[in-house]
Amino acid sequence: MYYRLARTVAAPLLRAVLRLDLSGVENIPRTGPVIIASNHISFWDSIVIPAASPRQIAYLAKSEYFTGTGPRGAMSRFFFDGIAGAIPVDRDDPRAAQKSLELALGVLGQGGAFGIYPEGTRSRDLRLYRGHTGVGHLVLESGAPVVPVGVAGTEAIQPVGSRIPRPAKASVTFGPLLDFTGRLDHLPKGRARRLVADEVMDAIAGLCRQERVDEYNVRPPRPAA
Repeated sequence: MYYRLARTVAAPLLRAVLRLDLSGVENIPRTGPVIIASNHISFWDSIVIPAASPRQIAYLAKSEYFTGTGPRGAMSRFFFDGIAGAIPVDRDDPRAAQKSLELALGVLGQGGAFGIYPEGTRSRDLRLYRGHTGVGHLVLESGAPVVPVGVAGTEAIQPVGSRIPRPAKASVTFGPLLDFTGRLDHLPKGRARRLVADEVMDAIAGLCRQERVDEYNVRPPRPAA
């Protein structure tokens, strides 16, 4: 109920204020499990993509987004719990990576749509990095197809270091469905996961304008307390 109310009120407003240019929405299956795999250039990607989608997409989000206080904390919870349907995860938990995969498979097992950034973390230099094999694990374990996504312009909504978002033109392009059913069954699991990740990143690269590099992105260290 809360999700439907938030989308009804906020999603059209977001699309108008951000002047979202949408394409390929018809590529998202209306029912059944599906993985929505995107490039990642802004905190706002996890808000803009669900706002553009005709169905709810569950994302994992760091737990801090749900525990803030005051008006800023309330707004964060509204966006991530209401619009994005996000699932909080403690990134400092030693089992965070494994728990993230388990939560994702739970969403897919219930026939839901799960959003993932194969690069693992936001690209601060706007280059497109190599995809991690977690997306391959999800595909092989769930059998779900993948919709690749290219986002552009979201980095201008709230540039790094800025505390206040601002209107900016952004685009979201949903690419053709990637179905891996039966294609990689003859390969060792590790090799199959790698091939899935590479094919998904190839598809994402074709939907965005980022320079591509053959290395992994690294999450910056957290500021000292």
